[in-house]
Amino acid sequence: MQHIHDLIGVGFGPSNVALAIALEEKRHAGKPLDALFIERQPSFAWHPHMLLDQAHMQISFLKDLATLRNPTSRFTFINYLHEQGRLPDFINLKSFFPSRHEFNDYLGWAASQFRDNCAYGEEVFEVLPEKQGNEVSLLRVRSRGADGRVQDRLARNLVVSIGGTPNVPEGFRALRGDGRVFHSSSYLKDIARHPDARRIAVIGAGQSAAEIFMDLQGRPNQPQVDLVMRARSIRPSDDSPFVNEVFNVDFTDYMYSRASDERAALLDEFSQTNYAVADLELIQQIFKVFYQQKVARGNRLRMLRQHDVRAVRAASDGIHLTLRDQDAERESTVRYDAVVLATGYAREQHKDLLKPIAPYLGDFSVDRYYRLHSTPDFHPGIFLQGACEDSHGLSDTLLSVTSVRTGEIGNALFAAQPRARSVVREEAPAVQI
Repeated sequence: MQHIHDLIGVGFGPSNVALAIALEEKRHAGKPLDALFIERQPSFAWHPHMLLDQAHMQISFLKDLATLRNPTSRFTFINYLHEQGRLPDFINLKSFFPSRHEFNDYLGWAASQFRDNCAYGEEVFEVLPEKQGNEVSLLRVRSRGADGRVQDRLARNLVVSIGGTPNVPEGFRALRGDGRVFHSSSYLKDIARHPDARRIAVIGAGQSAAEIFMDLQGRPNQPQVDLVMRARSIRPSDDSPFVNEVFNVDFTDYMYSRASDERAALLDEFSQTNYAVADLELIQQIFKVFYQQKVARGNRLRMLRQHDVRAVRAASDGIHLTLRDQDAERESTVRYDAVVLATGYAREQHKDLLKPIAPYLGDFSVDRYYRLHSTPDFHPGIFLQGACEDSHGLSDTLLSVTSVRTGEIGNALFAAQPRARSVVREEAPAVQI
């Protein structure tokens, strides 16, 4: 008889690593749960192609994988520093914001403690319903390894945490596969393939665009770099204390309790905390670079404000962008050796993955504890991590509430275990692990 997992997690990035931690700490409290995670990458990696030398975290290290849920956890960033012998030195930095390299190392340190719970190098491509009579009692999770071999596993519950997929503007979609146009998510890998690029465009006005611009302008081969944006300027992210309360755990309750039109208004009101904005310190660095260029009477770097990309054409000599200057109301065509799309992410991929069971899932809405609503004849619990911004707020795609969210999901999983085969669906209590 095939083994049945209590839980299969799709993806093993920070959110599901935090879930593994929450479940491990619950196991030590006497409540074991058979959980397996499946990750398409061959080993743990967190945005590996945006680990730029000078990049740092934009949120406090206290919003790590455990602290807000359980400050005494051995998986906190502080304990990581202690085990690495760097805690006194980090204190002397007098900073809440570690480098992205260091935080990635922390995440990898945490993930490494769950090697036996994760199948690396497999991509989940299908989730099928397993029926008993007229009711769905289990899920069949199918994954494919790098060698093409397909694995079938059964689970009572599923947690989907696959992150965002690169958002490619419509005009660039026909050039997918052209190595001269690439998304910021693969920046370091792809820019290394163009060591002799003399003219590069960066499309976007957010944190990633700003970081990539600073990286390119400082490269030894001194390429010409155009920062192309629809906006009038790069806007600073609002991280002031009262505004930052939207990332507090209790704001999730408030957000979920609102009607859909109020939720949309809240997302719009506070979008400047996360979208198309950059750290003020980084903006000041960019301004200084342009000022120094003025002093030197140079023209290698340009900020093309209020410019729309109207047409894209690939040719043997490069990528030709037709840009419309909204201020001057004129168009021009510029040739580039490479184009970097710092255009954000979409978070709809879970719908494609769950398409075979979509008839049971209605409009893919979730309850307060991130479980997808389903029909009465569908009993597995399916939970989403990082795909609930519309209902749970701007913190959903960030690290801010990850540790607490995984505690809530863990509680929902444990609460459902005694009645795993019951037809009754109940809301989980709002108790942290």
